[in-house]
Amino acid sequence: MLTKVKTPAEDVAALMANIGERARAAARPLAIADAERKHAALVAMAAAIERREAHILEANAIDISNGESAGLTPAFMDRLRLDPGRIRDIANGVRAIAELADPIGEVIAEWDRPNGLHIERVRTPLGVIGVIYESRPNVTADAGALCLKAGNPVILRGGSDSLNSSSAIHACLVEGLKAAKLPSDAIQLVPTTDRAAVGEMLKGLDGNLDVIVPRGGRSLVERVQKEARVPVFAHLEGICHIYVDRSARLEMAVEIVVNAKMRRTGICGAAETLLVDRAVAGTHLVPILDALAKADCEIRGTEEVRSAFAVAKLASDADWTTEYLDAIISVKLVDGIGEAIEHIETFSSHHTEAIIAEDAGAVARFFNEIDSAILLHNASTQFADGGEFGMGAEIGIATGRMHARGPVGVEQLTSFKYRVRGSGQVRP
Repeated sequence: MLTKVKTPAEDVAALMANIGERARAAARPLAIADAERKHAALVAMAAAIERREAHILEANAIDISNGESAGLTPAFMDRLRLDPGRIRDIANGVRAIAELADPIGEVIAEWDRPNGLHIERVRTPLGVIGVIYESRPNVTADAGALCLKAGNPVILRGGSDSLNSSSAIHACLVEGLKAAKLPSDAIQLVPTTDRAAVGEMLKGLDGNLDVIVPRGGRSLVERVQKEARVPVFAHLEGICHIYVDRSARLEMAVEIVVNAKMRRTGICGAAETLLVDRAVAGTHLVPILDALAKADCEIRGTEEVRSAFAVAKLASDADWTTEYLDAIISVKLVDGIGEAIEHIETFSSHHTEAIIAEDAGAVARFFNEIDSAILLHNASTQFADGGEFGMGAEIGIATGRMHARGPVGVEQLTSFKYRVRGSGQVRP
């Protein structure tokens, strides 16, 4: 069992500086490693995770016990908890990343100039990545594997609540690196729970950290976005909407809404607000809310919603801007696609929104006029996930507009350079 020990500030600074230096030293050999070696490392990591299942579960049991003693919320505990099925999913996720095409060296675009120069834009590693996350031990494997595939060293700073689980998984990743004769410092896990370690990462580790990806609650992301001296890929919160249009098929709407809210309530892609076209309130609203209530979801609605569904609680202004991460949903009737778009653009965190509709015109307006990272038609918001996008896994969802947006997978963890081929040209 690992213990949470407060470390003197100067020791934390020295520790993190050393981690940054070692990560930077691993950058070049990792950047030039061939696809076969990275593939071999990832396959070995997946095998190690499966082989060490019992050890990982023992470590996770310690974290679960500590979390229960600390009174962590059910949603937090769900993100923390591992079982044999989830460990298999972690291993399979690493294998899926292994089978992705290696992005490094890919020619993204190429063209010829009138003077005979041939120009290529080619993918390169982004650099040393810092990932700061809370309670999700699976992020240890996802982030480590994705960064490796993209040729980037990564420094992982997991939450104190998942330290034992993350350490057990990290040991499997290091085993895979060693098996493939890649630098073991390519994937490092910060060994202290001291919050000062996060502060050192936000400073950039003396120029050795190129990008930070925070994955956690609002307070963590706000701190990172406020204090970081290096670029950040992040989303602050996932206030995700589902709009049920007048053209929606009722059976489909019921199934999608319940799944979007209740499949896993503690993930950022869970629906938090339901908007229903007033034109179908008489046919669609109550069956959808009945299905949610039977799934033990608390309904918070406007007075109009409550008049149709008496067990609903009255929604406050704060409900439209709340990421519940729990079995709660806010509900409102709107006058068609125009008002739905207006509500979403006013209250959305620009993470994920879905429309349930058969009207192609309504879908086109939804896709064209809403500025969120992920938009879905006739599908659950719970598909807002890099694995479901065919990326193998993701480091997180980015809602900014620079470099990466939506699931941050292998391609989003690359930069590019230009290769220009000539035949003796000089510039006049």
